[in-house]
Amino acid sequence: MWLREELLKSIWHAFTALDVDQRGKVSKSQLKVLSHNLCTVMKIPHDPVALEEHFKDNDEGPLSNQGYMPYLNRFILDKVCGDFDITEFNRMCWTLCYKKNIHTKHLLISDNDAFKVWCIFNFLSEDRYPLVIVMEEIEYFLRKLTEAMGTVWSKESFAEYKQRQNSKNFLTAWELIELVGMGYFSKGLNRQILSMGINEVFNELILDVLKEGYMMKKGHVRKNWTERWFVLRPTSLSYYVCEDLEEKKGDIILDQSCCVESLPDKEGKKCLFIIKCADKSFEISASDKKKKQEWIQAIQTCIQQLRLGLLSPHREARLRRRELRQRQQVEENDLAERMRQLQAANESKQRELEAMRMKMEEAAAKAVLEEQRRKQTQLDLQDRYRLDLEREKMVRQQMEEQVAQKSSELEQYLQRVRELEDMYHRLEEALEDERQAKQDEEAMRKLQASLLEEEAAKRAELERIQQQQQRALSQTEAEKQELMAEQLAKERDLQAAVQQLERLQRERKGAVKQYEEVTRKLERAANKTKTWKDKVAKHEGLVRLIQPGHKEPQRITNWGPASFTDTELDLKKKLWQERKNKGAQTQ
Repeated sequence: MWLREELLKSIWHAFTALDVDQRGKVSKSQLKVLSHNLCTVMKIPHDPVALEEHFKDNDEGPLSNQGYMPYLNRFILDKVCGDFDITEFNRMCWTLCYKKNIHTKHLLISDNDAFKVWCIFNFLSEDRYPLVIVMEEIEYFLRKLTEAMGTVWSKESFAEYKQRQNSKNFLTAWELIELVGMGYFSKGLNRQILSMGINEVFNELILDVLKEGYMMKKGHVRKNWTERWFVLRPTSLSYYVCEDLEEKKGDIILDQSCCVESLPDKEGKKCLFIIKCADKSFEISASDKKKKQEWIQAIQTCIQQLRLGLLSPHREARLRRRELRQRQQVEENDLAERMRQLQAANESKQRELEAMRMKMEEAAAKAVLEEQRRKQTQLDLQDRYRLDLEREKMVRQQMEEQVAQKSSELEQYLQRVRELEDMYHRLEEALEDERQAKQDEEAMRKLQASLLEEEAAKRAELERIQQQQQRALSQTEAEKQELMAEQLAKERDLQAAVQQLERLQRERKGAVKQYEEVTRKLERAANKTKTWKDKVAKHEGLVRLIQPGHKEPQRITNWGPASFTDTELDLKKKLWQERKNKGAQTQ
């Protein structure tokens, strides 16, 4: 469905062309012809009596645009269904107006190209009358035109053109056609390239051609693959026999329920994708993977726009540009208003500054008188200060003498403090040495006491061992007599006893060696005790070590002097008694 504002722009051009006297009014007969042509092109039933009945109360003659507009909205535009050819509609309006406004003979473009530029002007112009196109939209159109022609857009050339326009910030449709037709922005290009560029921009902006190109389509009946020229618009994908668009083969209507998906290669065809609609699906093959992805992305974008309820991409972009210009205009107006406010504030400040300057001049005059009085007062003060200064000098000399004397006394006091601090440090060192000596003395006393306790313990142990040896000797003598009596009757026990005796002799030798080792240790311990006694006596001169006592007589056994300790002797006694009991049981 075409927007009413876009249709009204073309009708406005036709209405203006019928205004021969340029009074802003058109006769009713001409409006009848215009209305009939509009109804015919837009496929609306025409009622010739409706115009007369609508304006039967108006007998003043020609009608203005504002007077014709209610009839146009009620009887024509309200009945538009959207299935008419927009190009034919624009062509009819163009035919009525272009010959009176422009001649294309001296231009580089044909009448058809001028018509397309006129349609683009209507699309990009502002929604206010008389219709004009602002510089931002002119730049947008020229930029797209240069891109379509394959050239580079020159900002410098457009800036130079704007500068030549001085303060004029818009163009009419005929000025825009002349600007394009004179080739100011297409120098060095032939007419054919310029015409192709205009046609591409016209298809994109006016006919809403988002993408076009050759692809293969699979038939629904014969299932054969045929090459078609596809044209993508926001609501449909049309396919033709060739790119001249003469013979249309069908349309794929896009809606919110449609989707497009990629397909794997099959039946010898590559780069396949499918468009799924509510009633049927369409399989299509692109020329390469890049083209396939571009077509899928473009179709998905159209479906997404339909789901969001948005207009075509270029209409949305136009609305965004207009909103941006409106915001910029509001900001500029705000800025101008702030500038006026600042200027008014500046003028107020200037007046305040002038008043302050007058006050400052008065203050300066008063300051001169005040300065004279101040100088006189200063001279008086200088004389007074001079006398005070002389007195201060005398007092200062006296104070300096007192300070020198106090400094000498302070130096002597500090010297005494340093000497006392030195003596204090030496006393602390002496006390520390004395404390350390006491600690050493205490350690030596503890060591001496431990040595004495150890010596007493060893002496008691030796005495206990001697008593045990004596008891063992008496027991061993009795056992020996009993053993001799039994040995005569028991040969086997004798042999075992002999063997045991031999083993005990070997053990005795080991015990003797252990005894000698213990003796040597006792001697070393005695020597160490003597050494410690000498050291302590030499260090303190007060402690007298107790000499170790004489050793007790050694215990004599059948296996030698002091061969066993009392514990070992008791163990061997138990072993001998057990063997003896076993021998008695066997007999």
